[in-house]
Amino acid sequence: MLSAEQLAGRRAVIAGSADLRRLQATLARRATPLLERLPEIPSSKALLTVDGGVCPRDGAALEFDPWSPRRHRCPVCRTNVAGERHDRAWARWQHLWLAERTADLAALAALEGSGDAADRAAALLSAYGERYTDYPNRDNVLGPARLFFSTYLESIWLTGVLAAASLLREAGMLDEQVAEAVSRVADEGAGLIGEFDEGFSNRQTWHNAALAAIAVWFEDEELATRAVEGPTGIIAHLIRGFGTDGMWYEGENYHLFALRGQLLAMGWAEQAGVSLTADPRLAARLAAALRAPALTALPDLTFPARKDSRYGVSLAQPMYLELWEVGLARLGEQGAGIAGWLAELYSAAPPPAQRFDSYLHETGEAAPTGARTRGDLSWWALLEMLPELPPAAEPWRPGSVLLERQGLGILRGEDRYASLECGGYGGGHGHPDRLHLTLHAGGVHWLPDPGAGAYVTRDLFWYRSTLAHNAPRLDGRSQVAGDATCAAFDVSGAWGWIEGEFPPFVRTVVAGPGYLADVVEFSAAESHDVELPWHPSGRIEMLTPGTWVPETLQEEFVERGERFVPASVGSLHLRATEGDRTLNLHLLFEGELLRAAGPGVPGAGPAEFLLARGTGRGVRFFAVLEPGPEARVRGLRASGDVLEIERDGQTDRHVRTDEGWEVTTAGGTVALRGRRRPEVDVARPLIDPHRPLPVRGVALHLYEPPALDGTADGFGEAEPLALDHEDQYRRSEEPYPGPEEFSALALVGWGEGELYVAVAVTTPVPSFRAADAPALLLDNEPDDIHSDGVQLYVRTSAAGPVYG
Repeated sequence: MLSAEQLAGRRAVIAGSADLRRLQATLARRATPLLERLPEIPSSKALLTVDGGVCPRDGAALEFDPWSPRRHRCPVCRTNVAGERHDRAWARWQHLWLAERTADLAALAALEGSGDAADRAAALLSAYGERYTDYPNRDNVLGPARLFFSTYLESIWLTGVLAAASLLREAGMLDEQVAEAVSRVADEGAGLIGEFDEGFSNRQTWHNAALAAIAVWFEDEELATRAVEGPTGIIAHLIRGFGTDGMWYEGENYHLFALRGQLLAMGWAEQAGVSLTADPRLAARLAAALRAPALTALPDLTFPARKDSRYGVSLAQPMYLELWEVGLARLGEQGAGIAGWLAELYSAAPPPAQRFDSYLHETGEAAPTGARTRGDLSWWALLEMLPELPPAAEPWRPGSVLLERQGLGILRGEDRYASLECGGYGGGHGHPDRLHLTLHAGGVHWLPDPGAGAYVTRDLFWYRSTLAHNAPRLDGRSQVAGDATCAAFDVSGAWGWIEGEFPPFVRTVVAGPGYLADVVEFSAAESHDVELPWHPSGRIEMLTPGTWVPETLQEEFVERGERFVPASVGSLHLRATEGDRTLNLHLLFEGELLRAAGPGVPGAGPAEFLLARGTGRGVRFFAVLEPGPEARVRGLRASGDVLEIERDGQTDRHVRTDEGWEVTTAGGTVALRGRRRPEVDVARPLIDPHRPLPVRGVALHLYEPPALDGTADGFGEAEPLALDHEDQYRRSEEPYPGPEEFSALALVGWGEGELYVAVAVTTPVPSFRAADAPALLLDNEPDDIHSDGVQLYVRTSAAGPVYG
């Protein structure tokens, strides 16, 4: 990713930098095993399955050892397992690891002049060039691919391969035969990736990076223009995907993944002659994208597991550190504040190495014993980061903040972090968790967002439910997908508040010295069952006198249900204990309190949770949360808009006003304002080439039921729904062959209580699984989806749930 001239300059910079020399030495050490022997290139493409790469005994993800293609060890029971499914799961990581190692070798060759490293990198490039088109384009999940099951993985792999080849070429260390092999791979990759535009997606940032790399390799100006300026190109993703507050619309996990792809794509664009950071507006947007996850980081320097996020992942992972290192090097003065954030991360306790699709540089490395350093990063950082980390102007101390477009309000105070989740649903990775409350205090993540576990295990449906979150739900069902609005946000001294609206719910969180007040209100024209789950960490005990009696909860994943029968009327006092830390939870509401066990945060096993339940046209849950060694709250009272909290003989009075919220304590009255009515700006592409045409059919009332004999007899003159265009085709492997090869025509009619559907499908060779065929164990969907078939989805009201 550097020109010949830039490589010469970089060598001089490295020679004068202790940090860069240390990083170069680390890469040379890691490359030694590859110089001693050629690692195995998988003979098969990767396959995503439920059981591949997973220990059959305890369900743990198997370790990845690049030198053990057919024996795979479980990190929990230490058993070695074997089999084709495990081998093909291993192939996913091996292909990606080899691309990274090839880039390592090429960087060392180009910067040190190592002929051995150049020869080994060339050998790997040649091997893939010879066999790449022999891998089949089938068994895919998200788009066409040869080495993997999804196009985005092919893009990640290809950016590494082309970085290696480009470095060798610019250093004059790539012979013509190897260059031709790389060109064959790049040409085939361009077809696969270029024909599978994913619109506005975190994965498309990687597709853009790969296409820009291919454009640089072939010096293809037209392809470069498409990758940079296209409707779903690099600029569009920077402007729309990361938004005005800098946060990617799918939350921190996908923000960091998309940001890596975006930075790599912008680097390739630079080599194509387009410097995006030269435009102050685009540079400002990139700076905001780099700052956003630092603003929302939890006190333990992990990112909150919002939406489909991995849980408990440290931002001090080398993969993330080098995002800020590269960003700081590119932005210069516009990256103000990043140096302080990096200093904070480098001083943190070292997180264990984790495995990521886009970062396998630490595979096989011993667990770190000291804080991370700049010498722990990858070849990319060696090429781009500053020779020295600039001194921070001031320590990194983020305060309370509202990410307006993301709809995430965060109230910080001392060692406490509370946030309310509003904003956009989050697309396909969104969760039905609008108005979810997160609390981290005293070093304990008391009310976490659990994120999501594996996409191929059944518990994914738990983590994608409202019941798994600290968020309200209606009539025993998960929230209907939709957006919430942050209606108020303000901070005044030691007090702050957030109010979120997700009709028919309003949630208000007020943070002050010593406690957090939380009010969830429901209002509707008709009576409903309203529930509010609480998932405190640690052991939960009830301190209010009363009795727990058995209660059945008709919920998947939930067991051991009980209902609390208090000895007297009034507020309830519970305490959660985690080690030597405690959280006191005080609840006041009309209804019943239940407890049960369900899946805990991913990887932690079952955990107890609470469920407050009320019924009516107006329901209110009033809670006070006290992190700390002792409970000072003695009681709660509520009357209209006035909420009172009795603490050590004194009463704090909370009142909602037209202008905001007022708190009166022994020390005086604090007025919190900040009411707002912003429109939710849900991230969508400027131009979406895959926007479905408004194809409609008309269903007739049928007085007599149709024959239902495999024909359309009896459906009358209903207007058919025709599915016969490319924009209605969800591509996984081959391009759309045309309506003559694949299309459908549907007729719908209705009776007094029936819906009748007839579908005629054109397909060359129908394929149906036998009823007694063994389970495929490919994903979370029914195996019949892997046969030819028809899927029907019904919504009985405009705002109701969808039935499939």
